Amino acid sequence: MTLSIVSFPICGRFTLIWFLTALVSVSCNPGVFNVKYRYPRLQGSLTALKEHDDRRQLTILAGIDLPLGGTGRPDIPGLYYAKIGIGTPAKSYYVQVDTGSDIMWVNCIQCKQCPRRSTLGIELTLYNIDESDSGKLVSCDDDFCYQISGGPLSGCKANMSCPYLEIYGDGSSTAGYFVKDVVQYDSVAGDLKTQTANGSVIFGCGARQSGDLDSSNEEALDGILGFGKANSSMISQLASSGRVKKIFAHCLDGRNGGGIFAIGRVVQPKVNMTPLVPNQPHYNVNMTAVQVGQEFLTIPADLFQPGDRKGAIIDSGTTLAYLPEIIYEPLVKKITSQEPALKVHIVDKDYKCFQYSGRVDEGFPNVTFHFENSVFLRVYPHDYLFPHEGMWCIGWQNSAMQSRDRRNMTLLGDLVLSNKLVLYDLENQLIGWTEYNCSSSIKVKDEGTGTVHLVGSHFISSALPLDTSLCLLFSLLLLMTLFLL
Repeated sequence: MTLSIVSFPICGRFTLIWFLTALVSVSCNPGVFNVKYRYPRLQGSLTALKEHDDRRQLTILAGIDLPLGGTGRPDIPGLYYAKIGIGTPAKSYYVQVDTGSDIMWVNCIQCKQCPRRSTLGIELTLYNIDESDSGKLVSCDDDFCYQISGGPLSGCKANMSCPYLEIYGDGSSTAGYFVKDVVQYDSVAGDLKTQTANGSVIFGCGARQSGDLDSSNEEALDGILGFGKANSSMISQLASSGRVKKIFAHCLDGRNGGGIFAIGRVVQPKVNMTPLVPNQPHYNVNMTAVQVGQEFLTIPADLFQPGDRKGAIIDSGTTLAYLPEIIYEPLVKKITSQEPALKVHIVDKDYKCFQYSGRVDEGFPNVTFHFENSVFLRVYPHDYLFPHEGMWCIGWQNSAMQSRDRRNMTLLGDLVLSNKLVLYDLENQLIGWTEYNCSSSIKVKDEGTGTVHLVGSHFISSALPLDTSLCLLFSLLLLMTLFLL
């Protein structure tokens, strides 16, 4: 069997997509997706958290992309998911919102291993193209199939469906074929007001799942809603048809579990921007210095240079923050030296923890990362320290302890991104952030009318009763400047 490698990440983890030659036959209005969030509680151990980030980094090294997720709480890996409508008539699907994934996909009716129920309190639905008046198969000779496979796919004929197989770093996978159908969501009709809108999108129809994606996953969803950089992502498809600008923002509330996710030009708050490193599949940025309190760390300049398995990456799908050893060791030493009487304990092999009864923001220093264009990202002690079993644990992690290949990688996850509005301007290849109250609202401009709309986070109830000790749900508003079809 001949396999072609294509770059597609997914599910809050970077993935490889392989295309099989064994084919399967078969005026502007802003918009809103209601997005929920849940906290899977760790059972007294931090091991699961590291396993989540380890799987993600394995796929980063494979040369793929990046995402949205987490709460900013280092002891709790998170998951954002949206309720959207697909097809005519529309049926509801719950899909993970992932800024690093390049495709949208949902489980399909042919799938035998797909989950049929979820403990998240949602009703799962299998997509059936025969039940949608607007659904169409994407054939092997479609331009979309050519683009994602980098040219004609061997053995793929005009009367066959364009297939995919995605393999994850943890061994799980999803396989199926591409279809085109109408995606329905709520559009913004004014300040905090919505109405129904839709747009046509090509997405994957999952026919086979394995590993964490099969029926053994108790906290299952219907699929993934990708917002990555590739042309196959939902935002890129809508932008290519003139429906949206390739600009989006997210704000993760690490204090209250709320947040905002918006597509469109954010006009308030103002955000300082730094260039994205060109020709990189991830959200790579040019980091220039690291500051602990008032002191700058002495770091070799070449450590910050982007390249294979080094440089700095902004990744909201990673929960913690991973630093090269040459940064990690002096940084942690300066933090713990603020309180000479501290007794540091190693918990779950990787976490440095200690007992401290004072206010952490008064007893420990801020950590500030500096970037090109004089942009900086400040992380407070209450962000990088988290409570665990009566102690405070340090969220910074040593990249060298993950694997030899990752020793020079700087990966900045939710630990540093929470409580900040992060803006991705793919039109101009810029990224930026500003400290912000993510439980409040932002203002986004309607590109068609010039009107500025207020978009804010709010709580929405789940489809089924939830055990709130296990799950905390909220909604994120996703504002899209879409033309009506």
